[in-house]
Amino acid sequence: MLTVAAICAGVTAIRLGVQGDYVRAVQLLLIAGVLDGLDGRLARLLRSSSAMGAELDSLADFLNFGVAAPLVIYYWGLQDMRHAGWIAVLFFSVCCVMRLARFNVSAKEETPKGGSGAYFTGLPAPAGALLAMLPMFVTFALPEMPHPPAWLVALYMAGVGLLLISPVPVWSFKQTRISRENVKFFLLGFACVAAALVLFTWAALILMGLIYVAVVIWAALVWYPGDAAR
Repeated sequence: MLTVAAICAGVTAIRLGVQGDYVRAVQLLLIAGVLDGLDGRLARLLRSSSAMGAELDSLADFLNFGVAAPLVIYYWGLQDMRHAGWIAVLFFSVCCVMRLARFNVSAKEETPKGGSGAYFTGLPAPAGALLAMLPMFVTFALPEMPHPPAWLVALYMAGVGLLLISPVPVWSFKQTRISRENVKFFLLGFACVAAALVLFTWAALILMGLIYVAVVIWAALVWYPGDAAR
């Protein structure tokens, strides 16, 4: 049910993007991201996981983060260079579906490097979509700021697409465990983040996106020298 709700949110986001209601379109994509994070955990908690649910979740990820998100970005900031902008959309979508296919194959082979261990190989699809929408968050937070050039948005989205299929390891929150001694600090931090997202949504998303980018850059700097040494 959560996965189907996420699909409905993604398809509706496309409709709102066509209509020019970009804020609500992005909000629906954020809701789809939250639902994507909850459906698998809830299925495991209720012991109702199934092969069909896993396939449906993967299809929902591609629809929401590989199709709806780049389409909303296209309607928002790439129509001034329609052909090149559309190539950027196609590039991002293909990178996203390749990343999801690699994850599915790796999960079936039970290889931790594919995304079932303590880290993902390349950006996860939801994180890639959120980072691709970062320029939109900036303009929502600073409405007086002019839109970035379409060519810059297209290059940025293509760069995020490359990170989706890159071999860079990205920390997976799924395997994170909080010790009893640190639970109180975790809950306090969670409350602060939740309050910031409610009160200063776009500014909080920008800050979280920049922190995530810093983590990815750090992982790349650590991984590549070690990989070269091997």
